[in-house]
Amino acid sequence: MNINLTARQSIIIGVPLDVVWDALVNPTVIKKYMFGADVVSDWKEGSPIIFKGVWQGKPYEDKGLILKLIPEKLVQYSHYSPLSGLPDIPENYHTVTMEVSRLDTGTGLALSQDNNATQEEKEHSEENWGFMLQGIKKLLETR
Repeated sequence: MNINLTARQSIIIGVPLDVVWDALVNPTVIKKYMFGADVVSDWKEGSPIIFKGVWQGKPYEDKGLILKLIPEKLVQYSHYSPLSGLPDIPENYHTVTMEVSRLDTGTGLALSQDNNATQEEKEHSEENWGFMLQGIKKLLETR
């Protein structure tokens, strides 16, 4: 198992940085682009984050911890999904990092997810995150 395979995606969104930041930490907005997930967190470093919903007909409750949060800059959290079929141990958690940057044309949003076990898992993660980033872009640019 190669735990160093990191999925990466990025996008430019034609709205101000504060609007993109709100979309990353506001549960009402998150639900609109993250596959209908209900997200529960107080958005403080060290606090839990929970994602609940239904994926492909199966209810799920993913979990993690807010590892780092720098307002209007970066949010990073650990993430474990029981749907993975893997045991709930530290080796089976991903670290998801989302960074925003101010651009002349709007806001850059870069995302990474580490600890993908195989190249196929990495590519699958990149596809899912790419779909999610397109959803954020569409949602925010058509408000």
